[in-house]
Amino acid sequence: MSLRARLLAAFAYLLVLVLLALAVPFAVSVARRVESEVAGQTTSDAHLIAATAAGRLGRPEALRDLVADAADDISGRVVVVDARGLLVADSAGAERLGSSYAGRPEIASVLATGQTAEGRRRSETLDEELLFTAVPVVLDGRRVGAVRVTRSAAPVDARVRRDVLALAAIAAAALLLGLALAWLLAGSLARPLRALAGTARRLGRGELDARADVTGSAEQREVATAFNEMAERLERVLDAQREFVANASHQLRTPLTGLRLRLEAAALKAGDADLARELGAAEHEAERLARLLTALLTLAREGGDPGAARDVDLAVAAAAAAERWRPEAEQGGRRLALSGNGTVLARASEEDVAIVLDNLIENALAYSPAGSDVEVEWGIADGSTFLAVADRGSGIEPGGEERLFERFVRGAAANGSPGTGLGLAIVRTLAHRWGGDARIAGRPDGGTRAQVTLPEALTP
Repeated sequence: MSLRARLLAAFAYLLVLVLLALAVPFAVSVARRVESEVAGQTTSDAHLIAATAAGRLGRPEALRDLVADAADDISGRVVVVDARGLLVADSAGAERLGSSYAGRPEIASVLATGQTAEGRRRSETLDEELLFTAVPVVLDGRRVGAVRVTRSAAPVDARVRRDVLALAAIAAAALLLGLALAWLLAGSLARPLRALAGTARRLGRGELDARADVTGSAEQREVATAFNEMAERLERVLDAQREFVANASHQLRTPLTGLRLRLEAAALKAGDADLARELGAAEHEAERLARLLTALLTLAREGGDPGAARDVDLAVAAAAAAERWRPEAEQGGRRLALSGNGTVLARASEEDVAIVLDNLIENALAYSPAGSDVEVEWGIADGSTFLAVADRGSGIEPGGEERLFERFVRGAAANGSPGTGLGLAIVRTLAHRWGGDARIAGRPDGGTRAQVTLPEALTP
């Protein structure tokens, strides 16, 4: 998950918690306020009806007119009972007149205590929730009856729902606005980091003059400044390394070549066989030193700018390498065999591919017994091109494959052939330079197979 997404998720979580903490109590308060307003209005209406009914208890017609008009005004039902709880007026009709309502809890409470009773109950007859208010009818200081007003709770509940939905809509709008602001804020925080990552990639590709923009918050500016300081130090180090490699390549190769030529000339002039043998051995050591220097200089260029990639025909490169090494192979009684799928183009450089093949073939010849074949293969597998060199040597121990790519690590020497222990390290370094890799493994039928993968060329 990106930094922007994490910041947005965290802000959304906090915003939802805050909105819930505010909206839920407010919604409860709104519901209670609406019910309280309705109950207060109903109680006021009930008291007004009771005050008017006190003077009409002896006049049934006038009392019926009163409850009918009141019921229309409040959109509910109004009943009046006498002091014994007998129904004397009902806005719903005259069918129940004379019935006892003394058993109804709200009526009984009002007749017994003279206190207002109100609440909510479910009517099984009407199959709905009802709000009720019951008040005493007082005449000359005496309780002479009671008035009960009932109305459907549905309009009240609908009003509460509308208010709660309006509140939810406001909360949703606030959430969306907050998330939009959080998105912009998270983007402003993540943008300098993405820019820094882009600069780091440019630096990794060899653009040593790439520098990060020192912008943003104090912490972001501090990181950018530290990155730029690191880039400057890295540029100085790599410049010094390139300068050293260039100087070493020029200054050391020339005296080594001169030393080898002098030793060769001295060996030809030596009259003593032992002295000639020692001079020959010294010449071989000078050659080994030259190979070691070449390998070290190749590794020293690791991480440097490899230059522009080109389309390299692996079939042509393999054939050229086989031609270079065929005399040495025949001298040791070995054969070089080519096996490939025609033209295969890789994105690399011809020089690096040649160095890879030289190291792999040299290793294979060193570890192959006389009379065996060394196979050079090329092709395409899993979307990448590959070069492979297989021999019929003693193989390698399982689990030790990766260690052979470490510098100065060698397998068991074959045929007494000297080596530097840098060949496979160079192979992997050059493969990585072009976005590839190198692997080595034992063959089931004996021997070793080393393979290098390289990106496939875009052009056919």
